[in-house]
Amino acid sequence: MENHTTRPHHVAIVGSGPSGFYAAAALLDAAASEGPDVRVDMFDRLATPWGLVRAGVAPDHPKIKSVSAQYDKTARREGFRFFGHVHLGDDPAEPGVVTRDELLERYDAIVYAVGSQTERRLGIPGEDLPGSIASVDFVGWYNGHPDYVDLAPPLDTERVVVIGAGNVALDVARMVLLTEADLRATDTADHALDALVGSGVREALICGRRGPVQASFTTTELRELADIDDLGVVVDPEQVPAGIADDDTLAKGTRRNLEILRGFAESGPDPDARQRMEFRFYRSPVEIRGDGKVEEIVLGVNRLETDDSGRTRAVDTGERETIPTGLVLRAVGYRGLALPGVPFDEDTGTVPHTEGRIGEHSDDHRREYVVGWIKRGPTGIIGTNKKDANETVRHLLADLAEQTPVEHPDDVEDWLRDRCPDLVDQTGWEAIDAHERGRGEPGGRPRVKVVDRDELIKVSRP
Repeated sequence: MENHTTRPHHVAIVGSGPSGFYAAAALLDAAASEGPDVRVDMFDRLATPWGLVRAGVAPDHPKIKSVSAQYDKTARREGFRFFGHVHLGDDPAEPGVVTRDELLERYDAIVYAVGSQTERRLGIPGEDLPGSIASVDFVGWYNGHPDYVDLAPPLDTERVVVIGAGNVALDVARMVLLTEADLRATDTADHALDALVGSGVREALICGRRGPVQASFTTTELRELADIDDLGVVVDPEQVPAGIADDDTLAKGTRRNLEILRGFAESGPDPDARQRMEFRFYRSPVEIRGDGKVEEIVLGVNRLETDDSGRTRAVDTGERETIPTGLVLRAVGYRGLALPGVPFDEDTGTVPHTEGRIGEHSDDHRREYVVGWIKRGPTGIIGTNKKDANETVRHLLADLAEQTPVEHPDDVEDWLRDRCPDLVDQTGWEAIDAHERGRGEPGGRPRVKVVDRDELIKVSRP
C-alpha cells in the first residue's frame, strides 16, 4: 500500500486565465526544487484555456496574446492536467457541474482563479435599451467567446459612444474604427469580422467622468493611435492645456499620457481621415434615450473637486450635452461574481482573503485560496497576476507542508468523464489549437477561432 507521506499533494485550480497559469507554474516550480510533491489540475467552464488572453485582449494586440506561449509550456509540464467544460456549481445532478465540496474531497487545496466575469453598472435610465452594451459582452463577441456569439451589436450607426477612460474603452473604440485590412490580419472571430468590416461606424466618442490626469490608459495604447491608418484623433486643447504634463508630482506614466494627448490636441485630426476618435473628458452619462432602442445619450458636464482626504472627484455642474448615437458601449469596469459556498464581498466584488488565504483562513475554508482579479479586483496588467499568484502560492505551500495528502475517493479523471460528458482535456485543447491555427494560415491570420460549443467538442476529438 502507498505510504501517505510519499503520496503527492493535489491542487485544483478553478479558472485557466493568467492568474491560474501563474499559480500552476509556481506550484510546479516548487515541486521541482525540493518543495512538496504537487500535482495540478486546472478547470475551466469553457473548452479553451487562457481566459482574457484569448477572450479579452484586443485582436490587434498579438504581442500581448503571445504570453500564451508561457502557459503552453506550463501545460506541458509533468504533473499538470487541463479539464475544460467543467463548471463549478451547486447542483451535482447537472451535467458538467462539480461542486466545491466534491473538489475538497479530492484535492488538498483549491485555488480560485475565476477573474471578474461581469460588468459594473452605470445605474442610469435607459441603460438596458437595445444598443446599450457592456464592454465585457462586446469584447467577448469580437473575440469569439461562445457566450456572446449571438450578440449582434447595431453597427449601422455612424457614431459609437464609449463610456470609460481606461484601456478597455480604448480597445472597443479602436476595434470599431480599424480598417478592413487591419481587421483581416487578426484573430477576430469571423462573425464579428464580417460585421465590423460592413459597419457604418465612422466616429467613436470616448467619455471620461474626470479629467485626462485621472484617466487610466496605458502609454503604449495611447501612442499607437497615431499609427492607425485613416484615423483622426480629436482632443480639446482646453481639456489638455499647454504645460499640463509639467507637474513633476504626477507619475511618469501619467505625464507621458498627457504629453501624447497634448500632441493630439495641438496637431488636430487629419482632415482626410476616414474615421474619427474623440476624447471628451469631464463627462458622465446621465440618461440613454430612444424609442425601443438607443438613439441618443445625455451627458452631464463635470468639474473636479478635491475632498478632505485629497481624493479628486467629479461634481455635476448641471450642464447637459445630448449626443445622437445608436450604440453605447459601457466600459466602466469589471466585477467578480460569487462562487457557491465561497465567501464574497458584495461591495468590492471579490473574495475576502488574507494574502490569498480565503476567509481569514477559517476552519471552514482552510484549504481554499484565491488569485487574480477575484482576489484583488480588476486592476493591473497581465503580468501583475504573477506577483499576485506567487504570494498566494507561498502560503499554500507552507500549509501543504503541515498537511497529510488527501486520500482520493476515486480516480479524478474517471469521475470527471462520468460527470462531464463534454469534457475537453489538454490533448483535446491542443487539437482545437492546431485546428484554429491551421484555418488561419491561408489568410495569414494567427488563427480562425471555433466559437460553436458543439464544433469545439467535435474538433477536440479528432
